[in-house]
Amino acid sequence: MTDPTAHPAPASPSPGARAYLPPDAPLAMPVQNLDAAPDLHGRHPRRLPTRPAWLWARRLFVFGGALALTLFSVDKLNRVFNSFGMSTLGVIILILFAILSFWISLSFTSALAGFVSLIRRGGLGLGIHRHGPLPVLEKRTAILLPTYNEPPDKIMANLRAMLRSLEATGQLGAFDVFILSDTTNPDLWVQEEKAYLDLCREPWAQNVYYRHRLKNTDRKAGNIGEWVRQFGSAYETMLTLDADSLMDGGLIVRLVGAMEKHPQVGLIQSLPVIVEGRTLFARLQQFAGRIYGPMIAHGIAWWHGSEGNYWGHNAVIRTRAFAEQAGLPHLSGKPPFGGHILSHDFVEAALMRRGGWAIHMVPGLFGSYEESPPSLTDIAIRDRRWCQGNLQHGRLLATKGLHWISRSHMLVGIGSYVMSPLWLLFLLCGILISLQAGLSHPEYFGTKRMLFPHWPHVDPIQARDLFIGTMVILLAPKALAYIAACFDRHTREGSGGAGRLALSVLIETLIGGLIAPIAMMIQTSGILSILMGRDSGWKAQNRDDGRVSIKEVMHRYWIYSALGMALSVAAWSVSLPLFLWMLPVLIGLVLAIPLVAFTGSTAMGQDLRKAGLLLIPEETHPPRIIKMAEEEEGHVDHDPALEASLALRENATLRRAHEDALPPPREPGDPIDVALLVGLLKVRESTSLKVALERLTPKEKSAVLANAEGVELLAALPLE
Repeated sequence: MTDPTAHPAPASPSPGARAYLPPDAPLAMPVQNLDAAPDLHGRHPRRLPTRPAWLWARRLFVFGGALALTLFSVDKLNRVFNSFGMSTLGVIILILFAILSFWISLSFTSALAGFVSLIRRGGLGLGIHRHGPLPVLEKRTAILLPTYNEPPDKIMANLRAMLRSLEATGQLGAFDVFILSDTTNPDLWVQEEKAYLDLCREPWAQNVYYRHRLKNTDRKAGNIGEWVRQFGSAYETMLTLDADSLMDGGLIVRLVGAMEKHPQVGLIQSLPVIVEGRTLFARLQQFAGRIYGPMIAHGIAWWHGSEGNYWGHNAVIRTRAFAEQAGLPHLSGKPPFGGHILSHDFVEAALMRRGGWAIHMVPGLFGSYEESPPSLTDIAIRDRRWCQGNLQHGRLLATKGLHWISRSHMLVGIGSYVMSPLWLLFLLCGILISLQAGLSHPEYFGTKRMLFPHWPHVDPIQARDLFIGTMVILLAPKALAYIAACFDRHTREGSGGAGRLALSVLIETLIGGLIAPIAMMIQTSGILSILMGRDSGWKAQNRDDGRVSIKEVMHRYWIYSALGMALSVAAWSVSLPLFLWMLPVLIGLVLAIPLVAFTGSTAMGQDLRKAGLLLIPEETHPPRIIKMAEEEEGHVDHDPALEASLALRENATLRRAHEDALPPPREPGDPIDVALLVGLLKVRESTSLKVALERLTPKEKSAVLANAEGVELLAALPLE
């Protein structure tokens, strides 16, 4: 399954790259053998003090209830078609329906549990309180902010706000911040350094450090792992963020305090709320996340218990537990199924739980925020990477010693993408079985003697009941979330009142229903490309504007419209009832181009906000931390057009700090950097800086700027 020897040895910190960093505090992080039992270091994997009582009964309710609903639904479907007898297509459609029915039934039973927990204001545990005095922290925590080719102005604004918020708690001294850059764009790299130096001038930003990796080994997981090996022993806990993360200082202190209070807890995950959505698509995402998300999170926290999950950011992790159990090996073979583990967060949580550490989600606290991609196209790019990572988890299900709930997390992740092609197969089988019924010659009198003939038919009453029951199970979580929101005065009033909130739920449901078939086809095509061996790569996430030209939208989505028209013709030619049954799917596909353009509109998103629709409380009454982040955006001196070599020429302080942070020169026998050699040669042969910049590729430019001789050569060239 795995090849531990394929994992690259952690690079030794270079003596020259010390300008922005504290002294080393190494911590061993061994690569885990997934085929052998873990080293528990004396811990008992089942004896967890923070494990809720009667947890087995909660899981029995969720999984048992889902199974009962599935069996009932499958029996109903079988009764719909029972007069046709057993056929290959009939068996296939029953199997597909059973899988799909269990999927939506599990979501329903989990949401039902979440509804009760939310109404009762649960979702805490671990001795955490929503209000009251903050715990006094006794140990140090590192805040880790990985970034990859992100504009530094938004990152720094959020970070400045978090530091000010922590200062207001009186416990800023318990935290160090590490900006861990994997940026490959040379201009953004130097812009990050400039923004970092500007931040360090603030009196409340003295414990902030910056590190830039020249080689992005194992992407984000490798970035965090390298930090642990170099600095981990100095910190009891670490708070992992994303580039768009924003967290209230009081929430951070409460989470870290809970970690200090419970030494056997390895990770506490909070619930991030999506904010700052401007396009209609982003506002739909943030509305759904804010209104439905808390109930869903309360539900899974209720039955996950001490076997929770990790979403990769806005979580507090015990550094020793992470180093001890979460060293990820490489999987044998090549991407997309081999190589480094792409969706590392699920696996890291599963390995820590395997090692005897409790993993908890605490959805009952607010103060954790993130942003959403602005358009369906942008989220499709991110989903392609997530799809590959989740499908890769199929190779990890057999890991020795995993808790069965940890395996279920991976199966749910896989299912969230596999369900799309299964829905498509279910629809196609529906067309085929209807076509088969239309073309087959009914046998009115069988081999047995009967007084009356047998009339094959689809039972319309059973079909109607099955459709209504399926829609109830599918839409009930939205209705329950609406009821729960109405019971919460802050959420109800912050969303425009009960009436506007109901209309917003209706708008989100209708538009979401139209988009769903497009998303189904996008995910299906993503799975097919993965099965064909195509790697997703690593692209920076667009977080600003969803505006895409109509020409590009047509180029990307005409195939979905064409497919919708073809399916419409096929369904119509088979029967009118089949066409009407498939109409919701067909409309979404046929209108793919205008839907994508419409939902990517910033103007439409803002018009609905002005009308008081798709509102969330964080917009109506912005929390203090969001206001602080908006204030800080004006204090970040950022020029997106700033070119790296010009910035280094014009700013002596920046150049001196940049050079101090560079790695030492290459020693004889070290690997040869071809990009550096070619880049230096191009610079030497250039007559001006303008000519050099025109000739250098981004990779060569990065290599030259990471070399002291290269920086000096660029600085010596005349501008023109």
